[in-house]
Amino acid sequence: MNTQIQNILSQATTKTHKIQQLILLGLSRTQIAGLVTNGNYGFVQNVYAKMQREGTLNQAAIVAAIIEEAMTPRAFDKEFGVEFEAYNVDKTVLCNRLREAGINCETEGYNHNTRSHWKIVSDGSLRGNQTFELVSPILKGEAGIVEMMKVCNVLNKCGAKVNQTCGTHVHLNASGFSLDQWKRIYINYGRLEKVIDGFMPESRRANNNTYCKGFTEVTNFENKIKTAQDLHQIENLLLNSRYWKVNPQSYSRHRTCEFRQHAGTTDFVKISSWIRFLSNLVDYSEQYEVATRTLATLKNFNSMELVNYFEYRTLELAA
Repeated sequence: MNTQIQNILSQATTKTHKIQQLILLGLSRTQIAGLVTNGNYGFVQNVYAKMQREGTLNQAAIVAAIIEEAMTPRAFDKEFGVEFEAYNVDKTVLCNRLREAGINCETEGYNHNTRSHWKIVSDGSLRGNQTFELVSPILKGEAGIVEMMKVCNVLNKCGAKVNQTCGTHVHLNASGFSLDQWKRIYINYGRLEKVIDGFMPESRRANNNTYCKGFTEVTNFENKIKTAQDLHQIENLLLNSRYWKVNPQSYSRHRTCEFRQHAGTTDFVKISSWIRFLSNLVDYSEQYEVATRTLATLKNFNSMELVNYFEYRTLELAA
């Protein structure tokens, strides 16, 4: 243990103050939890989240967060896209603020076209004043995560808000997926659905949301998936609708695998953690089916940092 850390830990001050100093020193939240709170990750996460909201994180803290979230079984280098649904910001104002932050952005009419820039469009399913959907271009790997972090920062500075009508959709490039991998993605998501529901708010669980229905109530779901001869049969099984937690129509439309379950958010930690989890699930599904259906199952294909985070979220959202 280096001298700086020892000096911080020996100070006659509060745990919160020690955690703040260690975050700014560049230690991971898991490391800090072990040093200060006897492994209470949630305490550290609350301090970190408050510092993030207040804009007091330094470069060392931001880099540490990116690195620790990247500690997955496979380096995150996928092409991906994200759609933020929110309200309370004028589209033109948001577009200008994003441009000022170095983000290439345009306001457009409603469309489903993939652009080379971020686009701000309307969405009739949203409720609230000044609703909008902010859709990314194709992003890639860690550079894409960093760009998304800048976008989240602008959204928060502009006062963007979310409610139960808002979702955050993630697309992963699926151009190389085999049919067997697709089947395992659906099967694994279905088996873990109640676990995933646990770290989502009530409005995004089970079949509580019309726009991201669950698989647990589909009769003989696994058997039907396993016997499907192609992706069109999976689409038919899911009623030729895109409104499922995993969208069966996204490949034919965009050559992606779209995950629709996450609640609306402008929180970088929440959405970046979710993207990494989905990437790991997709990678694991290349060869394996999950055998158990508990939070501990996530250890099979995620870093302990991510597992700790989702355990914390589950406790935080427990009814």
